[in-house]
Formats: sequence, structure tokens, C-alpha cells
Amino acid sequence: MKILFLSQFFWPEDFRINDIAISLKKRGHEVTVLTGIPNYPYGHYYEGYGLWKKRREDFNGIKIFRAPLFPRRKGRWWELIINYLSFMFFACFSVLLFSRKKIDIIFFNQSPFSEGMPAIFLKIFTKAKLIYWAQDLWPRTLSATGNIRSKKVLKIIDMFIRLIYSRCDLILAQSHAFIKEIINQGAEPDIVSYFPNSAEKLYQPVVVKKDSEKRKLMPGGFCVTFAGNIGAAQDFETILGAAEILKNNDQINWVILGMGRMFSWVESQVEKRGLEKNVRLLGRRPMETMPEFFALSDALLAILKKEPIFAFTIPGKIQSYLACAKPVIVAMEGEGARIVTESGAGFACPPENPKSLAMAVLKMSNLSDVERKKMGRKGRKYFNEHFEPNNLLKRLETWMSELKR
Repeated sequence: MKILFLSQFFWPEDFRINDIAISLKKRGHEVTVLTGIPNYPYGHYYEGYGLWKKRREDFNGIKIFRAPLFPRRKGRWWELIINYLSFMFFACFSVLLFSRKKIDIIFFNQSPFSEGMPAIFLKIFTKAKLIYWAQDLWPRTLSATGNIRSKKVLKIIDMFIRLIYSRCDLILAQSHAFIKEIINQGAEPDIVSYFPNSAEKLYQPVVVKKDSEKRKLMPGGFCVTFAGNIGAAQDFETILGAAEILKNNDQINWVILGMGRMFSWVESQVEKRGLEKNVRLLGRRPMETMPEFFALSDALLAILKKEPIFAFTIPGKIQSYLACAKPVIVAMEGEGARIVTESGAGFACPPENPKSLAMAVLKMSNLSDVERKKMGRKGRKYFNEHFEPNNLLKRLETWMSELKR
């Protein structure tokens, strides 16, 4: 098949769409990518890239075409809107590059706000089948994170999403709970299917060398690690509150791996609350180093604010955590909590409740190494049964083949 991925983010940015594109290429399909100029998460163009530099590349046999965009800079709401809109505008013009090309499948999955319109144009010009993999429920996600509060703007975005759904041939939902919501927004029930995230193949149990630099970065005692975006949806007020409650327990330490627009606030709060000895901010680290950091941790943490929309979501980090066979603590409702509880991989506690999170961490720290390793093995087993990448890829490939007929 001739498959075109439309994604604002792609290699060298770290996103799971990279693995899917590479895997389909290895299976013999002709894969092309229309993407933007890499600038995530730093907010500026990667070295060697620019508006007129490296606009076309070849990556593992995948042809990459890059549409211009304005970088996200500091990630303030208006900068993000300019970033999304600029990609949408220039990607729509880039569609002309493919107007005479034979394409069977168009696949997009990040932001329908910036990718949806060029995807529709591509479908019109190429007559290809259109697949959207829903990672968020727009516009409710925007409202829940506080990025957009205007009811008029949210209504316009809702109308836009309904238009996109009406043009899709297949809509894939990253959680079971998404399906009903997507149908309620006007999608035909028979074109909506469940397709969860997996984890990159590098996420697996590893043994860390004794002389590894990562060992020097990690604290001693019981270590609970959060990895990922430090933003509005992630409830760092609760994490810091729990750390305060356990502040006098010098055996419990918190490690934060990642960056985001709330990083400066978190940094200042750690100092203000006197948590420098308990909370270690390690910033963003390369994805390929995550399995080692996870292996050096005693438990891994995922957290979301208490918003109805977040109860429908499965944060992608949960699959990565399970794949690495480590115990997991989640402070959230809904799908994420269900998976951790159902798998037996760890503990789930209510969101926005520092005391409950502190008690979950304390409970985990009081378990023996044998008990925690057992939890980790259960998590890995659940991952293999529900999120194994090759099985999911076969399912996606089958859907694509059926649409092509």
C-alpha cells in the first residue's frame, strides 16, 4: 500500500507515530510523511533545520516533506495557536505536492485542529481513504486544560471536529471510553474502533551497568519517578503536596523527568516548600535513556487532574511503564486507573488528593522487593496481552487493507 502520514510532529522529534511509520515501511509498504519543521519540545527549530533548510529528507527509506511552521517558543497559549495554525496553513498548500501522486491511505493522529483540514484537502485531491487516530477529545481537552475558555471558540472548534469526523473513513479511539464520545460528536458508529497506544520497542526491562551515569543522577532510598510533560493537565500541585506530607521520611524521594510550560512553577515551588532534598528535577532526557531511569526507580507515577474528560484517557506513559515491568502508581480516575488495577501492576488513588497519593507511595515503599517485582511482571504480562506493538500493527494493517479494497 501507499500510505501517507500527516503529522505535525515526526522524527527527529520523539513521537510514537515514528515507530508505526517505520514498522509499516519494514512490512513492504511505501510510506511518505508530510510533517512540520522539528521544534518540539524546545520551542525552537532543531539544529540544521529552518524555513528553507532540510525541507525534504529520507529517513529509513521514508520520504519526508516538511511544511513551514512557526516554532512553539515558550508554549504559551497564543504561541501554541500560532504554531498549530501556521502548520495547518502551510500544510494545506503542501497538499499540492501530492495532487498527482497515487495514495491509498492518509493517516493522521496528533491534533485534528492543525492536521484535519490538510487531511481533508489531501483526501479530495488524491481520493485516498482517510484514517484519524484520536488521542484526545477535542474541544473538551482544550477546555479541561484551561487553554481555551471562550464558549464561542470552543463551539467553533466542535463544529470543525464534527466536519473532520464526517470526512473520515475510519476513526480509531485510543481508549474504549472515547468511542461513545466520538459517536456523540457525529461520527458514524460503524467507522469507530478501539486502537490503543503501545510503547516503543526500547521500553522493556533492562539491567543498568554499575558505572552508568544514570546511577549518579538518581537518589537513594525509595524512588518514585514521574516521566513526561510537565503541563496543566498533569497535577503537580498534588505531587508536591504528597511530597510535603512525606517530607520527613528521608527514605522516600521523588524524581521528575521532563519539561513543559509548568516546569518553572514546579521548580519554584520545590524551593518555596523546602523540598530540595525530596524532589529531584532532572529535566528532559533522551527517550532511549528512559528504560534505565525506570529500572533505577522503585515505582513509576502517572497523574492527571480531576476532569471528566481525563477519565476517558489512557496516558501513553502507562504503556511505557507497564512495558518496563515496574510497579505503577496512578492518581487519576477512569481508564488509566482501571488498567493499573485490572493488571495488578500497582495502586490507583483519586486525583487531586495529596494525602491519598502520599499513602499510596508509602504503601508501595513498605512492600518487599519481591512483592514489587511481582507487580512489575504482572504489568509486563498485561502489556503483552493488550498493547504489544506487533499485534496492534497487524490490526492496523488489516484495517488499511480493507479500506483499500
